[in-house]
Amino acid sequence: MPAIALAPHQLRLTIDPATLGFASTAELQGLPLPWIGQERAQAAAQFGLTMTQPDYHLFVLGEVGSGRASLMHQAMREVAATRPVPPDLCYLHNFDAPEHPRALRLPAGQGRVLRKAMAELARTLQTDIPRHLGSPDFRAQARTIEQAYEVQEAQAFSALEAFAREREFRLSRSDEDGGHMVFTITGPNGQPLTENEARALPPEQRARIDAAEQALRAEIVAFAQTLRPLERVRDDTLGDLRKRTVRPLVQQALQAVRSAVDSQPEPLQAWLLQVERELLQHLHWFELAEPPARDAAADAAMPADKGSGSHTDEDDDGDDAQDALDHLLHLCQIHLAVDHHGQHGAPVIVEDNPQHRTLFGSIETRHDGDTPQADYTGIRAGSLLRAHGGFLLLHLHDLTGEDGLWARLRRFLRASRLHIDESGSGGSGGAPVALQPEAVQVDVKIVLIGTVDEYYALQEADPDTARRFRAKVDFVERFAASADTRRASAIFVAHSCQRRGLPHFGAAAVALLLEQTHREADDQGRQSAQFGHIEALLMEAAALCQARGGTLVEAADVHAARHAHMLRHNYPEEQLHESIVEGERLITLTGSVAGQINALTQIDLGDYRFGFPVRITARTFAGQEGLLNIEREVDMSGPIHDKGVLILHSYLTALFSHVAPLALNASIVFEQEYSGVEGDSASCAELYALLSSLSGLPLRQGIAITGALNQHGEVLPVGGINEKIEGWFRTCATAGLDGTQGVLIPARNQRHLMLDRSVLDAVERGLFHVYTMGHVSEGIALLTGEASGMSPADLLQAQADALAGGAATVEDTVMQRAEVTLRAYRKACQVAGGCGGDAGRGGGE
Repeated sequence: MPAIALAPHQLRLTIDPATLGFASTAELQGLPLPWIGQERAQAAAQFGLTMTQPDYHLFVLGEVGSGRASLMHQAMREVAATRPVPPDLCYLHNFDAPEHPRALRLPAGQGRVLRKAMAELARTLQTDIPRHLGSPDFRAQARTIEQAYEVQEAQAFSALEAFAREREFRLSRSDEDGGHMVFTITGPNGQPLTENEARALPPEQRARIDAAEQALRAEIVAFAQTLRPLERVRDDTLGDLRKRTVRPLVQQALQAVRSAVDSQPEPLQAWLLQVERELLQHLHWFELAEPPARDAAADAAMPADKGSGSHTDEDDDGDDAQDALDHLLHLCQIHLAVDHHGQHGAPVIVEDNPQHRTLFGSIETRHDGDTPQADYTGIRAGSLLRAHGGFLLLHLHDLTGEDGLWARLRRFLRASRLHIDESGSGGSGGAPVALQPEAVQVDVKIVLIGTVDEYYALQEADPDTARRFRAKVDFVERFAASADTRRASAIFVAHSCQRRGLPHFGAAAVALLLEQTHREADDQGRQSAQFGHIEALLMEAAALCQARGGTLVEAADVHAARHAHMLRHNYPEEQLHESIVEGERLITLTGSVAGQINALTQIDLGDYRFGFPVRITARTFAGQEGLLNIEREVDMSGPIHDKGVLILHSYLTALFSHVAPLALNASIVFEQEYSGVEGDSASCAELYALLSSLSGLPLRQGIAITGALNQHGEVLPVGGINEKIEGWFRTCATAGLDGTQGVLIPARNQRHLMLDRSVLDAVERGLFHVYTMGHVSEGIALLTGEASGMSPADLLQAQADALAGGAATVEDTVMQRAEVTLRAYRKACQVAGGCGGDAGRGGGE
């Protein structure tokens, strides 16, 4: 069967704008945006997001630009809208263990209510407690207690004075410095002795006075020891009085707090009891911190040394007490770490910058001088805490970019309990006491986005973590095209224009965008799911439309945008084509040459792909070394190419098995190729070059070849078919099309053709041709103009002739010409002694 020339309409899918059912995408902007071609992923996402059992986190597989993140975010919001709003998260100071702040969850919005109620409590008590402690009734009771103490103290001091007088000492007590005592020696008249009089006393009397002084000092110590329990009793009694007086006030304020919140969990009740205890234990701070009750007139009437300009010890005590009171009331406040007030549904968090502090939370410190300080109000919730009760979207690549982050997330997934520590605060120094907030249980559904390679690498390297992600959401790279998918794609265009404020697209422009999705997929029956690329083309075409003052994007804008995109990326392609035009790279476009053929290759730069021809040459001669792949010998070929050459060698050996053993030395080389060769798409070209060398038949240089083959000679499809054809077409068009040039491609690649319209125009005018082949025998006949003799039927006949003892004598086909050459090679080897007798018998001659 000969190679088939394709008609122009077979080279590309053309979408008629009239079949789309709209004149402008403005008609579609109100329609919901579906998951275009991702029905499998949509069902998996719905399953994973609604599954309430543990370890059903979602792993989303897909390439960048497939809409995996945006569509999952949309699905997460839809499911979250049906979920209840999760509770607020508060942190409380732990008065019993300050280094372990307590966590408290309250119904959504109640955290804010509790925080406000505690702030109101602090303001109220700062005013009401000093007022109650300054009331006449309290002062009278306090004065009674103090008077009782003063009576006991006076009695004890009177006894001490009498003890001193008996020993000829006068005892006095200062009102300052805590009642410091001073005693002096008295003379016979009861007056203090002067220094000279004391020195004039006889030694015996001075010794007696010294002994009396020691006894007095001991008695003073005993007096002080007597006062201490009296002072404790006084202070305790005054403290009990303060508590009895203020306790109803504090309890009433705390009851107002309890009444303000709808839920009163046990941790909150226990903490409020702690607050009551701490407030009642430090009531004296309220008294000392009370501002003086004086007005401006009273201040003006006061002496200068008593006015506001003076500074006394009492002022220092008041300042210290105010600082202590402020700190106590600060510790009685609520730190609202996660506030869901006014929210509807469960939270949906997208963490684009995952770090230890942003994901797990942190503890911020404040610096008091050179010393860092931290308390429970410095606790900052991370994304995991903020997503409690809802969904958190992460990218696996981001998690593995920071040391220890992925390992920490793995530990969290095992227990679902989150510990916030100061390692995520980012500070250079820790606080004097490291805070260890109470661990909290977190119920969050994690949506992890990664590539296919990352997913299976995780399955192999970390199966324990992989089993936590039991919901696999696989986004396809391309999908079968239909009227529904094309309409859905048009809706995507409408939504993109509306979201970005761009002019809408006409039907003809949308048809070109749809055709581009087929080109991206390299398939007339499938569309690419890489809508990120289409959206980029959409924006560029819209920009050109706006630049010309248009209000509707037309087909010409899309063509111009594609051309402009190509010009921004094709400089390397231009350089290579210039090397052909300038004669640096040898490519023959006309005539026929034996052992030489033009093959088609694809160069992928990552952001741009293009095709380019390369010359392959083959040499054959008598010998025993077989087929030599020069690229492999110099380590310039990849494993796939090496595999293709081995398959080629196997097919060639089987092809001429009836004349075995082969006495053949052959070499194949990619001319002027210095960057390495990979892939098996040149296998057919390499075979044709070898057959041409063996048969002596020249090959048409205007026909470039691409195609892989198997061990039975069937031609297999290759990748990058459109770029390869267009690259060869450009080379020929630059030199001038004469109607003899074209390409020979696998028939199985026909459905992948989405060629540029310039190629279609040349084919329609007969200046360029696209041929297809299903078997290598079809291609060699086209290239040589001779029958191949290599079809399966021909090979069976040749084997039958060999078994009957015959040999090819008439050189009517490529196969017969090559067979004659191979027999001549073997005879030459036998003459030269290079082959044994078995070789001669195996040849059947």
